[in-house]
Amino acid sequence: MLKIRNICLLQRRWKSGAKKRWNVLQNKKNNCDRALENFDDFYGSVYGSRWKNMRAALLTRHKYIAMVNNFGDTEQTCSMLEMDGAINMKSLINLAQDRQLENTDTMPEQGKSRHEIESKLDTLLRKQQEREVANIYPSSVEDGLVPAKPKQLKFDNSQEKQQEEIDEPYEQSLTRALEEDFRLDEHRLVDPQFGTGGLYEYMPAHSIKGMEDWVPESEHYKYYKTSADFPLTIEPEASFHYPEHLSLYTYEMGNCSDFKGPKKCLTGVLSHFLMDGASILPPLFLQVKPGERVLDVCASPGGKSLLMLQTLHLDQLVCNDIQESRLNKLRKVLQEYLFDYKDRWAGKRLIFSQSDARNLDHYEQFDKILVDVPCTTDRHVLNAQDNNIFKPTRIKERLRIPELQAGILANCLRLLRPGGSLVYSTCSLSPIQNDGVVHMALQKVFTEYGITATIKDLSRQTVLFSDIFKFEHPKGLKYGQMVVPFLPANFGPMYFSKITRNG
Repeated sequence: MLKIRNICLLQRRWKSGAKKRWNVLQNKKNNCDRALENFDDFYGSVYGSRWKNMRAALLTRHKYIAMVNNFGDTEQTCSMLEMDGAINMKSLINLAQDRQLENTDTMPEQGKSRHEIESKLDTLLRKQQEREVANIYPSSVEDGLVPAKPKQLKFDNSQEKQQEEIDEPYEQSLTRALEEDFRLDEHRLVDPQFGTGGLYEYMPAHSIKGMEDWVPESEHYKYYKTSADFPLTIEPEASFHYPEHLSLYTYEMGNCSDFKGPKKCLTGVLSHFLMDGASILPPLFLQVKPGERVLDVCASPGGKSLLMLQTLHLDQLVCNDIQESRLNKLRKVLQEYLFDYKDRWAGKRLIFSQSDARNLDHYEQFDKILVDVPCTTDRHVLNAQDNNIFKPTRIKERLRIPELQAGILANCLRLLRPGGSLVYSTCSLSPIQNDGVVHMALQKVFTEYGITATIKDLSRQTVLFSDIFKFEHPKGLKYGQMVVPFLPANFGPMYFSKITRNG
């Protein structure tokens, strides 16, 4: 019989795919980490010490507001929400209006400290350009020779080509050009007496292949310009009327209780709709009225469209989005909340359109337009990996967002009838995507189409919601107002600007 007397232990090395090394796990970044790092750098520079509170709120679950469905069991739903401790926003607004009548103090001027944001963004731009140069140009080289570094990277040589075309006269004869106008680069000539060894010496490249498609991070900050070089009028909004039939419920500031989920009513529709509280403000300030033709240019997922329908003021609403999948999501929401959807709404009072908002051509056809554009969705990118704009493969798309937003807003100004109004909104804290985009669009429509507009200052109207939201105005904002994340009232962010096209 064989007996085991000694046990030999042989060490075996892990295969590369079996176990990840500790340093790989430690240094791995996901999309949310990239977003947070970007925001800490950008928003930390813009908002200073206030960014810490905003950051904590963004990383915490946000609050909702319940919108009661007027096509369901309205009274029962309102009673249920009130029994749970929710407050009807209409009562809070009435109290704020009474206080406003008693308080005769003057309101702060719009954009009073705008120069602070401009100086901070200029500093941030210079710092970002220095980082980009440092990443490509070495800090020191051999033999103690330090090459002169440019102040910023030139990733597009189109300006140099244009300058060369201006300096060099156009020659009509190709033969004459070959015979008389040829030039040799003497720096690249090799003297025969020294042999051919010079051919193998290093010659620096004047451009990098692929640079024409590369967009540096600093280019994103150049979109922010607010020095007006076009006719611009900023005037206070005259009045605000809360829709009589609209029922919105919230919990008081500091109360983070959850709402019960919606239930199916006797009419077959759902009882109430839950949405981020700040999302109610753009459609409310649009002030839709009976008989008006209204366009929701980026309508999906449908919360703002549904709110405008719940006012019972709309005769026709046009809902547009760029993708069929987004329109299907919008249709699903409206089917769940609108009674007799197929016979009374689809194709009659509700018109669906699938198009890029920059290409819509129904010029001067709409009285009101809601322009809730695609943005960096600050809260989403910090809490969700899916569909995250900070994914490494989407860098160019993210940096071009302000250009896309300005194109949409400029085209929507052309779609408005003279005297009509629109509300531009984003769910971002970025001054580039907010005031910067509004400025770009106003400048574009004036330069190319001669259209002028008036900015409606909503500072007095936002005071009515001060018991519910925390607003940023008027610090650093020129064209709009903004709800900022705040732990006791964790809504937003939501920027909005109301613009009226001049007749």
